[in-house]
Formats: sequence, C-alpha cells, structure tokens
Amino acid sequence: MLETIRIGIVGAGANTRGRHIPNLRLEAGVQIVSVCNSSPESSERVAREFGIPRIEQHWQKLVESSEVDAVVIGTWPYLHCPVTLAALAAGKHVLTEARMAMNAAEARLMLDASRRSPALVAQVVPSPYTLRIDRTVQRLLAEGFVGEPLSLEVRANAPSFIDRGSPLHWRQDRDLSGLNILGMGIWYEALMRWVGEAHAVLAFARTNARQRRDSTGIVRAVTVPDHVDVLAEMACGAQARFQFSAVTGLAPGPEVWIFGSEGTLHYNATADTLSGGRRGESLMKELSIPPELAGGWRVEEEFVGAILGREKVTRTTFEDGVKYMQFTEAVSRSASSGLKISVQCV
Repeated sequence: MLETIRIGIVGAGANTRGRHIPNLRLEAGVQIVSVCNSSPESSERVAREFGIPRIEQHWQKLVESSEVDAVVIGTWPYLHCPVTLAALAAGKHVLTEARMAMNAAEARLMLDASRRSPALVAQVVPSPYTLRIDRTVQRLLAEGFVGEPLSLEVRANAPSFIDRGSPLHWRQDRDLSGLNILGMGIWYEALMRWVGEAHAVLAFARTNARQRRDSTGIVRAVTVPDHVDVLAEMACGAQARFQFSAVTGLAPGPEVWIFGSEGTLHYNATADTLSGGRRGESLMKELSIPPELAGGWRVEEEFVGAILGREKVTRTTFEDGVKYMQFTEAVSRSASSGLKISVQCV
C-alpha cells in the first residue's frame, strides 16, 4: 500500500489544469511530482502555476521514472493508447482523458494491457453531463416509470452557425482525434449507463467546411464531420436516434428523450433538469433528484480511492471505454459505406 501517491502529468490541457490537478492536490497523500506538456515552455508554465517540482522533455521519460506511481494523461486522443500501454508496462496506475482512444482497436489494446496488470488502476475520465441524475434515471427505469423503452432521442447540437473562416481545431483533425466526432462518445457513454449499448447503427455524416487553415497558416482538409445523424438498435429493444452537429445555428441545447410504453423521461442538459410524465397525464413535470441518489464529479477522488483499495472504478472503466469506441467506429464505418453496421461487444 502506497503511503504517498506520486503522480506524473502527461498533457496539461484545459480539463487537466481546471479539474485534475486542482482536485488531485486536495487528496491526502497525493503529490504531483512531474509534468510533460506539449512543449518545454508550456511545461514550465504549468509547473510554475501549480508548484510541480519537475518537468520532463519527453513523456516516455516521465512514464519510466521510478519517482512516479501513477500517470494522468491529458493529451489529445492520438497519445492515449501509447502512453497508457507504456505506463501499464512500467507498473503505473493510469487515468486517461476521454475519449479513450483513436479507434476501437486501440481501446482493445488498452483494455487487454489493463487486464494483464489487474493490480493497477486503469480509468477513463467519464462523460460529465449526466452525473447528477444517472442513479435517479437508473432507478426510474428499473421501477418501470417508462414501462418498455420504445424510442430514444439524443440531440447534442451546437447553437452556432457554420464558420468556414475559423482555424483548424484538433477535434477536426482525424490524425489527432481519430474516429471521435463532436460529443458523440460522451453522450453515448451516458446513455449506456441508463439503457445499455447499441447492437447496430446506420449513420450519415457530412463535412460542411471541408478546408481550414492550421496553426501554421497552411490550408488543410478537414477530416472529421461537423454533422452526423445515427439510427441505432439498442440492446434494451428500443430504437434510438442521435444527432450531433456544429452547424445548427440557434438550436436548443443538448437533450435526451426516453419514450416508453407507459411513460416519458426528458433530460435538459443546459438546465440540468430531469422531467417525466406517465400515461394518463397531460403534461411533463420536473422530477426531483433525491439527495442520496445525486451524483457529481469525483473522478480524481475515485482514482486515488481505487489505488488505495478503498473502492473500484465505476466512472469510467476501460470496459465501458471500449464499448463507446466500438460504437464510434461502427458509426464511422456506416457513414463511409452507407451500410447498417453491427456494434461489436467487449
């Protein structure tokens, strides 16, 4: 049992600086001992900001260091798999930023490596939007609030009009983000917590702005769609419709509908409210979240607790990470081929 958990940071993006580092510093017995960011200059800035005593020029050196017990990976998806594999091989616990990997094959490699080292904690940063209501929705579904789930709708559309002049973002570059598209993986992961995974998908995707200038001013092809529609057959028996878009000007915020034989549930992500109505009622009404069921962000606390043997990782396991990457890959294959594609299971 570790008396002090020494953590190294590989990639200190916004979520790492805003959540992971501050929250880890609140955990007793945790020390952040080193950081390796995208450049020596940015590593120095992060080290100064948070009082991290050491910077590394290369992530491999940080991962191999005998002074590091656990690695937090805050890079873009293209490095999640290689850093995870190296960290697990070096005997380090791993917390990796979402999305888990570039594709399903990488995610399976990460899962296999974690299974070969069961004493090491392997965790993916979870989809954050529904954490407060997850257990309430799970209870309502288990108690039969909606009856038999028949139809599901997930709409996660940005309210912005297309901007063809904005620079290329890493999320629009398949070499950096892989098959991940917009918020697709995040919302599918949340839906999996409620109703399970999809069995098959039929998807259509479109790239409306096909070229953008990168950070050096070079015009490059945009390789990630900015609008996607997905029909899915879910394991629970329902049919689902997903829409993710960055070109839907003035669209309402993200929302999820669950339509069943006896009732309907609706989640408004902007207001973070859950509403419901049952057969015989004429209006939906907001549902209270019982305090004992209300969840929240405790990713770093859970990571440390799992390392210390106090709890097991639930948000999110590598097994669930593989499932949402398999969905992501199936959507990409369907959009490319025009065919209905089965979603492989773990």
